[in-house]
Amino acid sequence: MKSRNESLIRLKKFQVDEHRRALSQIEMMIADFERMASELDQQIELEHSKTGISDATHFAYSTFAKAALTRRDNLMRSADDMREKQETAQDQLAESLEELKKVETLSERETQRQRDEENKAEQAEYDEIARMRHIR
Repeated sequence: MKSRNESLIRLKKFQVDEHRRALSQIEMMIADFERMASELDQQIELEHSKTGISDATHFAYSTFAKAALTRRDNLMRSADDMREKQETAQDQLAESLEELKKVETLSERETQRQRDEENKAEQAEYDEIARMRHIR
C-alpha cells in the first residue's frame, strides 16, 4: 500500500512541477512580448523625432513607423492572449497542488492508521504476556 501511495505522490509532484514549468514559460513569453513591444515603442518615437511626423494618418507618415506600430500591436495582442493562457495555467497549477495535498493527507492518514494498528497489536501482545505472568 505504501509503494502505491508513494507512486501516486511522485506522480502528483511531477504534475505540479510540469504545471509550474508551463506557467513559468508563459510568464517568460509575456515578458518577452512586452519587452519587444517596448523596444518598438522606442523605435517608433525615434522615427517620429527623425521625421517630425507623429500622426499615423498623415500622408507622409513613415512606413517604418507604420510597420513597427503593427508589429507592436500584434505583440501586445499576443501578450494578452498569453495572459489568458496564464490564468488557465495558474488554475491548473492550483488544482494539481490541491490534488497533491489530498494525496499526501490520505497517505499520512494511512500511515498513521497502520502505526495505530501496529501499536494496538503490540499492546495486545504485552497484555497477553502480563496476563500469562499474572496467572503463574
